[in-house]
Amino acid sequence: MSEHPDRPDHDAETVDASAAVEPERVRTGVAGVDEVIAAVEELEDRPLEEHVGVFEAAHDQLRRALDAPGDDPA
Repeated sequence: MSEHPDRPDHDAETVDASAAVEPERVRTGVAGVDEVIAAVEELEDRPLEEHVGVFEAAHDQLRRALDAPGDDPA
């Protein structure tokens, strides 16, 4: 039991503080870019050895999206 009757038990605070909060997912509305974002978001579930390959592929895909003709707002 808590030493202070007006404060909840430490264990209750720990459970509340450790509750997983799902972050809001970023989406751009551009299919190719959103696919890259999703791949990077999934890295948490993949072995560390795969991370470099995913980041290299993401860089290549984003570079191609930026270099695509017809996207120039001018």
